[in-house]
Amino acid sequence: MKKKSNLPAINNEELILALQELEKEKGIKKESLLEAIENALVTAYKRNFDSSEENVKVTMDPETGEVHIYALKDVVETVENANIQILLEDAKKIDRKLALGDKAEIELEPKNFGRIAAQTAKQVIVQKIREESRNALFEEFNERKGEIVSGIIQKADGGLVVLDLGKLEGVMPLKEQVPTENYRVNDKIRAYILDVQKGLKGSPQVTVSRACTDFVRKLFELEIPEIYEGVIEIKSVSRDPGNRSKVAVYSPNENIDPVGSCVGQKGIRIQNIINELNGEKIDVIEWNEDPAIFISAALLPAQVMAVDIHEEEKFAQVIVPDDQLSLAIGKAGQNARLSAKLTGWKIDIKSESQFRQMMEQVDEEEEKKQQDDE
Repeated sequence: MKKKSNLPAINNEELILALQELEKEKGIKKESLLEAIENALVTAYKRNFDSSEENVKVTMDPETGEVHIYALKDVVETVENANIQILLEDAKKIDRKLALGDKAEIELEPKNFGRIAAQTAKQVIVQKIREESRNALFEEFNERKGEIVSGIIQKADGGLVVLDLGKLEGVMPLKEQVPTENYRVNDKIRAYILDVQKGLKGSPQVTVSRACTDFVRKLFELEIPEIYEGVIEIKSVSRDPGNRSKVAVYSPNENIDPVGSCVGQKGIRIQNIINELNGEKIDVIEWNEDPAIFISAALLPAQVMAVDIHEEEKFAQVIVPDDQLSLAIGKAGQNARLSAKLTGWKIDIKSESQFRQMMEQVDEEEEKKQQDDE
């Protein structure tokens, strides 16, 4: 039976009540706090009583807050190190059941340890509250990864943009910013939670983005109920942030026009998204399982005459009227590039004249080959 310690309890009733309140309000388990306090008291004892060699055990009574400190020593026949060993005959005075090879627990009663213990317990509790608060924040924002949040710009110096998200800060790196947007301190903006990591001190580090394709995808979900409800599906998104996005949509219900639903009456739905993206152009395209039809739609607003599909290479040769070539390719190749990303196909665009010249050249080469063979 454990004897009553001569060490004072650490404000016993107040401490136990505080631990119970922390468990109730913040979800910090009383047992984990007690364990953390006991481990900290071991360190405090060794530091304050110059006993780094000793094996020490500290227990705190979960009902009274009473502290007990023990030196743990190996039971041996011959003592070589008195800090960690004890003779068998001396060990039996403590507990008659002890045998060679056992661990003897010798209770210690260091002077003035009550004050050190109280201070240590307080530090551990404060540290644990901070740690659990950080963990709770991390879990909250980790679960919100993939959502859109609003924040006030705190810092915008041409590099990082820092947002006040309420409980913590969100950081928008340069590559996640839209090149055509200007960010000013105190402006309220929306952004997509891209990632949540634990920093060096355990604090959550939230990375947000306005440039990623998922930001556009999420805006469609928020603005168009049919997408949120799953009646219309977003098949793919490609984006040149600040300039143009292409969104492929599909509905298994033949009675629903997926493109019309996304655009909305008089274009009001799509305009809300364009406004959020500060005027970025958006092409809404109907997805089709036939790659030729899908690729033709993806190249809109250009008109397509023909699409030659090469399944194995996932390559498509597209023919457009002469006056549609520059439109199909787009400024700096933007339309062709976004269409390729949207469909997942390599796309080579030729005008009708270019295609005819190419075919004439092929015919000439074949004719020449036949003549050579003759």
